[in-house]
Amino acid sequence: MEIDIIRSARRTVGAQIKDNKVIVRAPFYATDRDIETFLKKNEKWFEKHIAACREREKEKENIKKLSQEQIAALYDRARLILPQRAEYYAKLIGVKYGRITVRMQKTRWGSCSAKRNLNFNCLLMLAPPEVVDSVVVHELCHLKEMNHSKKFYAEVMRFFPSYDRQRKWLRENGEKLLAMAEK
Repeated sequence: MEIDIIRSARRTVGAQIKDNKVIVRAPFYATDRDIETFLKKNEKWFEKHIAACREREKEKENIKKLSQEQIAALYDRARLILPQRAEYYAKLIGVKYGRITVRMQKTRWGSCSAKRNLNFNCLLMLAPPEVVDSVVVHELCHLKEMNHSKKFYAEVMRFFPSYDRQRKWLRENGEKLLAMAEK
């Protein structure tokens, strides 16, 4: 198991699995023994999640890639549909936004800038319409709350009660959609 250790001004030892390796983040004052104890305590968890990452990578190899024409069609469709959905939900939520940009992003489905501009991933067009709407509502709610606090999620749920179900769908299937556009 490959392990990277990053020390910083944090208070606790934590870890994440990325690219089939364990990245441990530890406070400056943590001893090597503290980190070793943490690694031993969580060894089974690391092994389980690294195995899951490898399995997902195998699945990605079998995913059919989109052609340039298909990607162009997704852009066109997104540029038509996303502004309509944003306009519809913005009226319900009571917010105004700037411009809408459609891109092909490797990790994000949407974002909202401090200038009130909305950005969306064209690959959203591969998701069910209710998932698309959940991302639109999520970004529009950032115009009221520029964070991911409980208050923010309460706003999202107020306007999109099935948000958790759509978010779960995107968590479970999003990686496959993103893999379709990888070269």
